[in-house]
Parts: sequence; C-alpha cells; structure tokens
Amino acid sequence: MTRTDEKVRYLPEGKGETLTPSSAASGVENVLRILEGRWKLVILFHLFGGKVLRFSDLERAIPAISQKMLIQQLRQMEADGIVRRIVHHQVPPKVEYCLTDWGQALCPALDALLKWAAQKEPAEGPLGS
Repeated sequence: MTRTDEKVRYLPEGKGETLTPSSAASGVENVLRILEGRWKLVILFHLFGGKVLRFSDLERAIPAISQKMLIQQLRQMEADGIVRRIVHHQVPPKVEYCLTDWGQALCPALDALLKWAAQKEPAEGPLGS
C-alpha cells in the first residue's frame, strides 16, 4: 500500500528537510536577496490584502520613491514571482500590479516581524546606557 504523501507529492509535517545552521543561513540569505532594497517592503505593504494598484497609485502612495526606482523594484519583484503585472491594452496604457499568492503569503511573516520590532524597549540615552 502506498502512502498518501507519495501520491500527492508532498512531504508530511515532520518529514521535511532537517535544517542545519548552514542550510538555514543559506535560506535566510536567499530570502534577504529577494526582499533587499529600500522600497520593496513598502511596496508590499501597499499591495497586501489583495489590492490591485495602478503604477500611478503606487507613485502617489510612496511619494519619496523616484519613478525609476519604483519601476526597478517592481520589475525585480515580478521576476522573483512576488508581484504580478497586469497590462491592459488600451489608450492611454493601463498597468496594474498585485501580489501573487506566494507574495500574499509573506503577510503573516512580515506581520510577525513588526510585532517583534514593537517589543524592543527604547534605548536610554545616546549609547543605550
């Protein structure tokens, strides 16, 4: 009799790859490479919740970012599979952005990071003493 996990091709919990300090560090490096950049997390927060925003909406939502940098960050996230670019062929051209399912799955992880950061006690004085 074959096991269910062999039929559907997933590993049941507890049978996944055992992480070592080296493999965990490598995984963290890969994640940080995908999310590196001053604006990527800001863009992600604007797109969370299934929002579909036009390029101009993102420009208005993040006034400190240049048009060139916004384009660059969106292209990188699209190439990494986090953001989906939707082009409507009309005049004037209309381009919208939304998160892929994988990109939307980042929401709980980033929420946990925000909660973790909020737990930090403020430093007492300029050197934390």
